[in-house]
Amino acid sequence: MSMEKELHEYTAKTVRSRALHEEALAVMPGGNSRTTTFFDPYPFYIQRGQGAHIWDADGNDRLDFNGNYTSLILGHAPPEVVKAIQEAVVHGLSFPGPTEHEVRLAELLTRRAPSVERIRFTNSGTEATMNAVRLARAFTGRPRIAKFEGAYHGTHDWVLVSVAPDPKAAGSRKRPKPVPASAGVPPAVLKHTVVLPWNDPEACEQIIEAEAPNLAAVLVDPLLGIGGVIPPADGFLPRLRALTERHGIVLIFDEVISFRIAWGGAQERFGVRPDLTTFGKIIGGGLPVGAFGGRADIMSSYDPRKGAARISHGGTFNANPATMAAGVATLNALTPEAYARLDALGERLRGGVTRLLAATRRKGQVSGVGSLFCLHWTPEPLSDYRSSRPKDPEAPLRLFMGLLNEGILLTQRGLGACSLAMTEEDIDRFVNALARVLARS
Repeated sequence: MSMEKELHEYTAKTVRSRALHEEALAVMPGGNSRTTTFFDPYPFYIQRGQGAHIWDADGNDRLDFNGNYTSLILGHAPPEVVKAIQEAVVHGLSFPGPTEHEVRLAELLTRRAPSVERIRFTNSGTEATMNAVRLARAFTGRPRIAKFEGAYHGTHDWVLVSVAPDPKAAGSRKRPKPVPASAGVPPAVLKHTVVLPWNDPEACEQIIEAEAPNLAAVLVDPLLGIGGVIPPADGFLPRLRALTERHGIVLIFDEVISFRIAWGGAQERFGVRPDLTTFGKIIGGGLPVGAFGGRADIMSSYDPRKGAARISHGGTFNANPATMAAGVATLNALTPEAYARLDALGERLRGGVTRLLAATRRKGQVSGVGSLFCLHWTPEPLSDYRSSRPKDPEAPLRLFMGLLNEGILLTQRGLGACSLAMTEEDIDRFVNALARVLARS
């Protein structure tokens, strides 16, 4: 089936969503508040979710492998989380002061990630990385930060660099140039942002050694999640840890996505202890959340006792009681046994897709760790952002639309996540749906 036919089938099934989109265009630019959820001709409007499924305004049922961009690790509306939220909000929606829920979630997170000796909460992963970068600069007195090409760390200026650059503008693979990822990013940001190549330890060492006197932090997504869920090569993260430690550079792990791959996140799975860690997504149980924390000596810049803190950190809805209660309920449900089941679901899906692609001789592959996976439409061995770029740039969107028509929701770039609400039959349904889409493309 051509892309045109896929679009025709989609629009025929989503008449009510189209009407809602047209209403939205009158009051919002593009008709939405999340650029990432938009796609042509219009996104479907979600009415409700339960378990592993969502239903749109036209009543279409889809199996959800998007999970609000990997946030819903228990699935939609898990009873224990809903109950925790209800019990919290009956006493009030928000307050001008702390609650016990905040203490309990902080205790759970610091227990799971021993590197996080002290922690503070925000309302998003973007806010978490923004504060972690500021903290690293304050602690070291240095102006620059380093990040990896193909890594996404939110929407503040300092990290909107080389997220998905055109290689023609990004320079050498071993010495990438900083490329703005959005209009409105000032030149000063590019001057103070160093871009590193993923999984190239020798090139990273050369760049960091040269920049070290001015480098406050190296910001790392341990999976290069948005860049394609490309795991670190053996020894890459430990080498980065030793290098940053030698030069007094703050190593920040962005675990907004990767914290779902183990009880203690990617730092547990890969055996590396960062100086600071940022969190989001699953730790809020489906509500808006972010957090950042790490070494007590670094985090002490926020301590307001004995006079003003070196860094002020406010936020009307930081540590909102409903979010904190939802996070506690979610983490309590994520036992070691739960992670073992998630791993098994992820392995089943990746194995099924790999066998399908081999049987159909498709030039594609699947990457991933734990419950995360990403489809890639290139035969090139996956090592970094550039190697993951599809040979046919339209292939991911064709697949996305085809799967939508099969009742499967993925992200537009091919990133997906399994949830505890899923069964082995759901995994097999995904693989069979993918087979049908490939057969008609």
